[in-house]
Amino acid sequence: MRGLHFQRPPFEQAKLVRCIEGEVLDIAVGIRKNSKTYGQHVAVLLSGENKRQLFVPRGFAHGFVVLTDTATFAYKVDNCYAPKEEGGIMWNDPQLKVDWQLNEREVQLSEKDENLSFFSEFETPFL
Repeated sequence: MRGLHFQRPPFEQAKLVRCIEGEVLDIAVGIRKNSKTYGQHVAVLLSGENKRQLFVPRGFAHGFVVLTDTATFAYKVDNCYAPKEEGGIMWNDPQLKVDWQLNEREVQLSEKDENLSFFSEFETPFL
């Protein structure tokens, strides 16, 4: 499990993601302040079996959870990763109401993801 991540301009990324084997629940949240989709999310089940892909445009936070014991997850991105420009939102933000399809007591986060902001405290770098 991980938080909902994005990169700040000018290092923002668009992503095309897919799950080659196993199952992943993939989440994208609109974080462009002046967009009709600001604060809304989409959840898509990606698996090796259904062969679906999800395009995550620039200006969206992205996160996923592996639903099987293992999974192979692939990203294609249109910009280089810039670790110092990464931002994020807590995965379990009550305002976003994402159903991650998991037991919250089983979630293990990295220290980085434990310290992310909630959406109500979040200041978007995107207009």
